[in-house]
Amino acid sequence: MSQLQQVLKDEQDTVINLKGSVAIVSEFFYYAINSILYQRGIYQPETFKRESKYGLTVLTTTDEGLIAYLNQIMAQMSTWLTDGKVQRLVVVVSGVDSGETLERWQFQVSVEDQGDTSAVGSDENDPMNAPKITKPASKKKVKEVHNEIQAIIRQITASVTFLPLLNELCSFDLLVYTNKDAVVPKKWEDSDPRYIINSQEVKLRSFSTSVHKVDSLVTYKEADEWDL
Repeated sequence: MSQLQQVLKDEQDTVINLKGSVAIVSEFFYYAINSILYQRGIYQPETFKRESKYGLTVLTTTDEGLIAYLNQIMAQMSTWLTDGKVQRLVVVVSGVDSGETLERWQFQVSVEDQGDTSAVGSDENDPMNAPKITKPASKKKVKEVHNEIQAIIRQITASVTFLPLLNELCSFDLLVYTNKDAVVPKKWEDSDPRYIINSQEVKLRSFSTSVHKVDSLVTYKEADEWDL
């Protein structure tokens, strides 16, 4: 076994602490968003490149502006995840001309109870006295989590088989739901939920790091309800 192979094996066998869980969840969001943008044709296919991740070939954007935007979002998400402030991330797909919400990809985040009453505490020096996640390392291995994530990415890839065609030029927005006491950057704006009236819903798989759990689902507007 080569040194590189050993390093990769060691990484896969590593148990997950809070920092590792935050990295895994943030990375999943990045690849999931990219997969949605590619599969739903929000960006042209030639603006994506192939990467190997989670035992799959995934596609990620080469658009520098989009990369910078997503990296900025993921950096902020990492901060909120560390502090236990994130409730869910929603990818909203809407028609450019109609302005109508056509799809909502929702990723619900919860902090897992590991049965340790001292796992979540408060910092007395924090002016907001906000709860801090101080959970011990989970017994779950990175490889196990990656296998669960792989199943979700496969479902996103297969979404073209059950979602209606997007018959107009579409754009996307990212909505992040946080606790009320979360510190929000000044450049971020409030948004309405962008719900879809009389929507259909497909629940996707979930994954757990034993520190965080992410449940996924997509809601969409029925094709015969569109104003074509």
